[in-house]
This record gives sequence, C-alpha cells and structure tokens, in this order.
Amino acid sequence: MFNPLLSTQDVGFGRYGGWPQAGLATLPASMHRTIIYVDVEGFASPERTNADQNAVRAGLYHALVEAFTSAGVPWRECYHEDRGDGALILIPPEVPKHILVTGVPGALAAALHDHNRTYHRQARIRLRMAIHAGEVLPDEHGVAGAAINLTARLLDAKPLKRTLRRSAGTIALIASDWFFDEVIRHHPAGFPGSYRRVRVSVKRTKAVGWIRRPDVPFAQPVTRMTPHNGDLLTGATPASAYVSQPFAGRTRTPRRGGKR
Repeated sequence: MFNPLLSTQDVGFGRYGGWPQAGLATLPASMHRTIIYVDVEGFASPERTNADQNAVRAGLYHALVEAFTSAGVPWRECYHEDRGDGALILIPPEVPKHILVTGVPGALAAALHDHNRTYHRQARIRLRMAIHAGEVLPDEHGVAGAAINLTARLLDAKPLKRTLRRSAGTIALIASDWFFDEVIRHHPAGFPGSYRRVRVSVKRTKAVGWIRRPDVPFAQPVTRMTPHNGDLLTGATPASAYVSQPFAGRTRTPRRGGKR
C-alpha cells in the first residue's frame, strides 16, 4: 500500500523502496526465518481520520526502524510486507533469535511511548506483536508458509487482544510454543518468567502461545493451572511453571497404596 508520508528512500518503505537486499530476489527457494507480525489496535476505528491513520502508519514504521536498529537488528536486511494496519517482517537467519525478545520489545515500547506523547489520542499507537520462526517460501507475489500462517493466527488470538485491551501499556507480545521453548526460556534477559501460557483457537488452528506485556508486566505470578478457557487474565499458567521443565504436564499426587 502506498504511503505518501514515506518516500522510496525512506527506511520504513520496505521492499517497495528499491532495496534489492531486502526483496524477493534475495530470498532462496526456502529458508528458516524468524517471523514477526505486528498489528495496530483499533486502526480502522471511526474515530480515526485519514490523517490520523497516516500518522499512525508513519509512527509505526519509525518505531520499528528505531527499535530494530537499537537492538542491533539490521532493518535494511529484513524483508517486510506492509499490511495497512501492521506489518509482516522476516528477519535474516544470521540474526540471533534471542535479540528479537531481549532487545526489540523494550525498544519498540519506548519508541511507541515517544510517539504517543507527541500525538493526540486518535493518532496514538498500541500494538499486538507475534513472533515465531519457520520455513518461508517466496514467490512473485510475496511469501507464504505454514509458519507465517501460525504467526498470523497467534496475532489474532483472543487472549492477546484481551491482554492489550486491559493493559495500560503499548504492546502485548505473543510467542509461539516453539519459540518460547527453543529461544525465550534459555535467555534470562528476555524475562521468560514474565510470560503467561495460553491456549489459542483461531479458525482451524489450535495452538499454545506465550504472552508478555513488555512495558507493563503482569502484576503477579499466577499460581494455578488455567482450565484453558482462553481467558488469560482469569488464570493463565505462568512461565515459571515451565521454565525448568517446559513440557512437563500436570502430575497427580499418588494415592495411598500406590494407585494413581
């Protein structure tokens, strides 16, 4: 989608700005990539004018570029597709995955706070963010793959939307179960204990996700298992219950006589 606020030389203009290093031509037939999907809360609200939407889009890309650069992620080498009210971003495989959860979320929240202090309410930004990794297939129209589909479903999960709606912060982040177990739980700088495990059910996708609020952490750990009713804030499982044994299921106390 054309954005008149961004020239073809602007770092926020993505693959449409004449960057051969970030375009489809540089993507091999298939490659494992870190995937980030972001979406602005209430972008199409009737309260937003066209000028407000343009300000939000420009502010979003400015915040993304600033956050990625601050975290050491080369934005110019990232492939991205504009989605109107958000963006799909593929990070080069050479970039360590942990940076996307130890550096980017906090920097992005700070950049959004700066934007929101400058603009009136209708032009402010609150963001849902999903992160996963997997095989990506390019074609002449863009990119596709099961990993991208799952990232999109995580972004659209009701628990994530509910988390952002009930938060005073600017970002609600959800990571896939794979990304949490393979990356997040191994890096204390990413605050793995601050995540909450939730069930995701969107269309035909049934999955597990891990939710975190980078700028306004959850008030206190939740100590009981959720009945998996999809309501994060009424009893989601804290990551602290999984960090040491990430795939441990619920265990029952043996009854007397050795029977379970």
